[in-house]
Amino acid sequence: MADRVRSVLGEQSLVVGAVILSTFFIGFGGGVIFPILPNLGELLGISPFLVGVILSANRFSRLFANAPAGVLVDRIGTRTPFIVGMFVQAVSTFGYLVAVLAPFPEGWFLSARILWGGGSALVFATAYTIAADVSDGGSRGANMGLIRGGVLLGFPTGVVLGGIVSEEWGTVVAFAVATAFAFLASLIAYLLIPETHVEGDSHQSVKPWDVDTSGPAVTVGLVNFSVLFVYIGALFATLVLFLDENDLGVLGYGAQGTSGIFMAITVVAAGVFMFVSGYVSDRQQSRVPTLLCFLAATVAGFVLLARADSIATLAVACLFIGSGQGGTSGPLMALLADLTPEDRMGRAVGTNNVFGDIGGGLGPIVSLPIIDVVGFWPVYLACAALPLLAAAILLGGVYRETGQFVPSVGS
Repeated sequence: MADRVRSVLGEQSLVVGAVILSTFFIGFGGGVIFPILPNLGELLGISPFLVGVILSANRFSRLFANAPAGVLVDRIGTRTPFIVGMFVQAVSTFGYLVAVLAPFPEGWFLSARILWGGGSALVFATAYTIAADVSDGGSRGANMGLIRGGVLLGFPTGVVLGGIVSEEWGTVVAFAVATAFAFLASLIAYLLIPETHVEGDSHQSVKPWDVDTSGPAVTVGLVNFSVLFVYIGALFATLVLFLDENDLGVLGYGAQGTSGIFMAITVVAAGVFMFVSGYVSDRQQSRVPTLLCFLAATVAGFVLLARADSIATLAVACLFIGSGQGGTSGPLMALLADLTPEDRMGRAVGTNNVFGDIGGGLGPIVSLPIIDVVGFWPVYLACAALPLLAAAILLGGVYRETGQFVPSVGS
């Protein structure tokens, strides 16, 4: 019996580790373009507006691909969509390399980003579904946190490496390195990722609007919307303007360089607490208390940000916001898996991703014009209120589904 338990745990660790490695390496391709493309805009004759469209194209294409990806997972399983998604993203990364060398670079870059969005929708839908399939209540939170951390940390690593490699050896080498890592990720997925998911209805349709509208999926999706709206949509979109307005900088850097440092602080804090919070929620045998604590950390972070007038207070605010965002991610996905039948998990993850992409995409559109009119602190205080609303939605949705405000994992 003990040998069987060790075998199961070993297989689970191998699968989760393969997903983490794959998503981490593929994330390079998503991040490497950011420090390079704005500088290429002037060199290649691409307008700033078109640069912005190219950088955002993957998010918009993923928004329409999330729901079909989830349905596809429930219909044919996890292995094939995961590997195909990885390969599509690898080909997209290679498209950056072609764009630098070929005529009409803006068309190549735009096509690569659109293709990247479709591939990432498949990867996101399958990665979390695989974690749910190979985990139980005692390990699901930690595994979700680890996989979410791999997805998250690959992007900033690509940003850093893209900037360094392009400056030292040139843009072509930077995109070539990213392409190599992307195909390595695809190979890891092909060799190590097994089929984990149950088969669904083979005649089920696949449509962009075919989302899971069950109580757990909508509840978790709304919480995800709130967290990503304030984190990506508000903090990341406005931080450089806040630093410039308040004349804050570190190590002699201006607003742009300093904003990168503080964004890195939030990402590191998020990466650490993704695993910690998931592990804690497993040990507590309930996700809700952990989720409420980290939603409260996000609230505190934005209250501090609204009052920040020094580098020290800004650093503390970013630590709270980063830990709140990361600490929410692992238990939130684990809660979704706890409350969702296994054969619908793919669609539920797709729904969650739709809400998250809408939140992350809508945030800058809303926050930037309002800041231009009323200033920073009213917007940041409003961002502090949104996680409080998310906490209320969380408690209401969980109670409606389980009859308890703090249900155990088993229930």
